[in-house]
Amino acid sequence: MTDALAGSDWTDREIDLIVADYFDMLSLHLAGRPFVKAQRNAALQELTSRSRGSIEFKHHNISAVLDWLGMVWLKGYVPRHNFQRALIDGVERHIARDPALFENPISTPTAPGLQESQPLFFEAPPVAAFEDVPPVLERIMRKFDPALRDARNRQLGKSGEERIFFAEQSGLRVAGRDDLARKVRWVSAEDGDGAGYDIRSFDPGGRERLIEVKTTTGHKQTPFLLSENERAFSEERPDAFRLVRLFDFAREPRAFELTPPLDRSVLLKAATWRAEF
Repeated sequence: MTDALAGSDWTDREIDLIVADYFDMLSLHLAGRPFVKAQRNAALQELTSRSRGSIEFKHHNISAVLDWLGMVWLKGYVPRHNFQRALIDGVERHIARDPALFENPISTPTAPGLQESQPLFFEAPPVAAFEDVPPVLERIMRKFDPALRDARNRQLGKSGEERIFFAEQSGLRVAGRDDLARKVRWVSAEDGDGAGYDIRSFDPGGRERLIEVKTTTGHKQTPFLLSENERAFSEERPDAFRLVRLFDFAREPRAFELTPPLDRSVLLKAATWRAEF
């Protein structure tokens, strides 16, 4: 189809249609149900009179907005970030009607219990660019903050900690240190929060690894919350403190590790203020 509307901005109606279509495909994908992108595109062409390429590009733009929000996006629609403000508003309208899309897009993986954990791939941490949120996205990211979302999701946090707990035990066994594997403790589960870390483990040489786990269903650079207790502990025990970031937890969990001083790797911003009299 030739796009008679090429060069013109998409209307709110058109944006609402394509955003709804995107989220419907995403729900099908996460549920493991098949769909044909070309057929969905053709249906949108009939509804909007937009060309196949214009619709395809808009799907990539929607992925970019979800990427900034630390949300799962459709594989095949790699984020393209030159989107119009109206598209952000359209995504906001859609999520506002069903906040569960942002808060908990999928069920967190079931806990492995006492079973051996699946392999976990660790990769290099992202290069710190200290990139500010584009002004056009500031409002929607204040309303839908991925760091606050992940911090509220206690089941996600627990599942991530459990994954690292078993991964630490497994790694020590592979290294021939069954004695150390038996000493790994899930501190936050056994003693509660407050230690400044979640898991007490060891490297194969017997040196302590005091691990704070931060888990997200979002991408590698999704922001996260760090408590003042955790930050202070990282400075108190820089020799042992390790921050393990689990990401893409909904699909194919991967991880990277940060060592103190943390401000060399991430930009730390005050998120709350303590008021006293």
